[in-house]
Amino acid sequence: MNATLHTDWRTIPVHARGAVAALGNFDGVHLGHAHLVRTLHQARPDEPLAVVTFEPHPRELFRPQDPPFRLTLPEERFSALAALGVKHVFQIRFDEAFSQMSAEQFVEDVLHQALGLRHIACGHDFAFGHRRGGNTDFLAERACELGMGFTLVPALTDTNGPYSSTRIRRLLQDGYPERAALELGRPWSVRGIVRHGDKRGRLLGFPTANIQLGRHLEPARGVYATTVRLEDGRLCRGVANIGRRPTINDGQESRLEVNLFDFDDDLYGQTLSVSLHTLLRAEKRFDGLDALKAQIAQDAMQARVILDQSSEF
Repeated sequence: MNATLHTDWRTIPVHARGAVAALGNFDGVHLGHAHLVRTLHQARPDEPLAVVTFEPHPRELFRPQDPPFRLTLPEERFSALAALGVKHVFQIRFDEAFSQMSAEQFVEDVLHQALGLRHIACGHDFAFGHRRGGNTDFLAERACELGMGFTLVPALTDTNGPYSSTRIRRLLQDGYPERAALELGRPWSVRGIVRHGDKRGRLLGFPTANIQLGRHLEPARGVYATTVRLEDGRLCRGVANIGRRPTINDGQESRLEVNLFDFDDDLYGQTLSVSLHTLLRAEKRFDGLDALKAQIAQDAMQARVILDQSSEF
């Protein structure tokens, strides 16, 4: 289904008003988020389905010193929401001025007047407005007074508790991308532009596409079996390293370097989506480039075997 992204809540076109919307940050767009969206759709199946979300994530504004933590940046998040059948994504710019808006103003001016929402839904922990002054009780009361329907959606849980972005971040940082994929409903991906590297991979016989992690969470450092979605829609298999390359010891920030199997096209400047499937080994330092080259060949062989054994790729 085609979805539309709206980035200025003050200038929403008439045709996008009158939707029903789920509210939240939707970092990762995991199974819990999908449950929220589908519950709303079941409550109002005849109305256009929308999401109200924020960019940047409020934590990025209030705690800029924190390490990057995002599971999905806007483009990836939008794609995942569209795949759920969301027709309109209202992506509100969360800046200093917006953070000063009261809870009352958010409900009245944004949700009711600007977006013209007919029904809203959120989880129990949704808080909003200046200093998080609004909670779900306030939201339910004001929505009713303004003629908007309201659904408080219980969290989707399993034996480990509620599905959450925090839980998925921990799985990725601990080196369990397969378990994170089960909670996301798809493999975790890093989407980014291929930058020029130092060409060391090519010298080693394994040319790599280099992508900066940027605002993405840094998962466990090491080597992963991956699939890569190209700009033209093709899906390629490969092996990727995430880390600081201790053998070369360049001391730079962590980066993602992916070698695409049986592929030799120029990818510079293209946007790739790299999905992590299995952590093959942790990052380590080797005694020289020959030992590193031998290990990379072994990693590639292992990744091919793992990807061949899966029916998904």
